[in-house]
Amino acid sequence: MKYIIGIGGVTNGGKTTLTNRLIKTLPNCCVVHQDDFFRKPDQIEVGDDGFRQWDVITAMDMEAMTNTVKGWIENPVKFARSHGVPLSSAPEETNPDETTHILIVEGFLLYNYPPLLDVFDKTFYITIPYEECKRRRSTRQYTVPDPPGLFDGHVWPMYLKHRREMESCGLDIECLDGLRSKDEIYTQVYESIQNNLLNRL
Repeated sequence: MKYIIGIGGVTNGGKTTLTNRLIKTLPNCCVVHQDDFFRKPDQIEVGDDGFRQWDVITAMDMEAMTNTVKGWIENPVKFARSHGVPLSSAPEETNPDETTHILIVEGFLLYNYPPLLDVFDKTFYITIPYEECKRRRSTRQYTVPDPPGLFDGHVWPMYLKHRREMESCGLDIECLDGLRSKDEIYTQVYESIQNNLLNRL
């Protein structure tokens, strides 16, 4: 069985932390990080707000990302091996249809790209309030540092815009409170995934 989980949410909400923990506990689990598909800085447009448009869907090569996800769908075993992911049982010895293969797709604009929407079996979205998001963002070191005013002038307004779009995308998205402890968030997501998987067997 193939099972795809989406973990979306606000910048610095805890998506990667949650994803990294799930990878360790879910069987045959691979991951695709949306951040790996950012275009080069010189390909990022400067918007009307005066900032390079990092927080929009065109800042990423979403076609390449979608193709990566499709590559996993076509052959999760081959994908896992090529990404160095250990598999819990040798597929040759067991019926591959009985083995559960899981893919986590993680990113801040997961549910704003229509070609990806129909691949998800289970979707989550982490939110944190403005003040906390700004505080966390200010402590992060990025390869391309945030210019002054970027958070209020671009990052947060784009988050609100994309969240409204996401809420009308038609997916049944489970929202997570990013202010809860990492353990609580992980437990909620892990149990939700397990229940969802059991319902599919």
